[in-house]
Amino acid sequence: MHAMPFDFAAVSAPFRMQPGLRRMAADANHLTPNRIGDRTLDEKLDVLQRWPADALVVADGFDPRAALSTLCAKAAQEHPAAFAWDGEAIARAPLLGWRLHAGELRGDGPGEIGRCLAALPHAWRLTGLLCLAFAQDFAVIDGATARIPWIAACLPSHWAPAQKVGRHFADVHGPVADNQVLLAASDHLARLVTGDERWERFVWTLTRTPTLQMHPAHIDASPWPAGAGASQLVAQAFFRTEHQTFIPVPATKQAVFTIHVESRPMAQAIDSPARAQQLHDALASMTPAVLEYRGLGQARDRLLQWLAAQAADLPK
Repeated sequence: MHAMPFDFAAVSAPFRMQPGLRRMAADANHLTPNRIGDRTLDEKLDVLQRWPADALVVADGFDPRAALSTLCAKAAQEHPAAFAWDGEAIARAPLLGWRLHAGELRGDGPGEIGRCLAALPHAWRLTGLLCLAFAQDFAVIDGATARIPWIAACLPSHWAPAQKVGRHFADVHGPVADNQVLLAASDHLARLVTGDERWERFVWTLTRTPTLQMHPAHIDASPWPAGAGASQLVAQAFFRTEHQTFIPVPATKQAVFTIHVESRPMAQAIDSPARAQQLHDALASMTPAVLEYRGLGQARDRLLQWLAAQAADLPK
């Protein structure tokens, strides 16, 4: 399993829906290779086998070649053992045992990966190989228009790529609760992340769904169990995080937006009194609108009860 890239300092109080951008460290990587048997690979493979059109979407008329070439070059630079790219037409994913030559599939890796890639439309095969080779999902942000014209997201967090593609950054975040700061900054943010510097951000939530894949059409939408006590509820709760980064594509004033989703049982993720107190304070400060948007209204008081008990061991 990949080490969780989430920076717990992002769990802060009072909780606010805000950009939270920070510059990436000079030696930090954007990408995390998948290996055979990894959970992210297994879930992504399942999505691309069953619902590829729900994960891979592009706005009419958009040409993703510059962004894809930049992403391939970054992948090869950061992780040469996991990805190789000749700059034009040949891409190799050695850890998966498959490669593409001008879109034609070759290799002797696991058959299910080969069949999945072969079944994708020719124009999406390189994207499919990148999706399976790395833990991250991807999207393109256009700095000039602040639109998102291309998305390859196998593991979305309660959103459907087909409903976001081609839309303005502000429209994409329109349903987000308490989103005034995000909306006001949307054009500026789009220009910022498509500039020359590298940026990252961290987001988190609590969910009752264990899977990384949370497309609204493909997950169980039943509510938190009303009759469960605090400890029973936490046993069914998961701490879901995203590490998001932006890879500049300077020639086109675009950026490749990467999303690394992780999820682990809440009781494992909150492994110290200090973290329990930190999460307690953040959850306690959420507005009713945010609680409703995140589906936490029914569970909040019981989650706070458990967190308070865990935090009680903090030195006074």
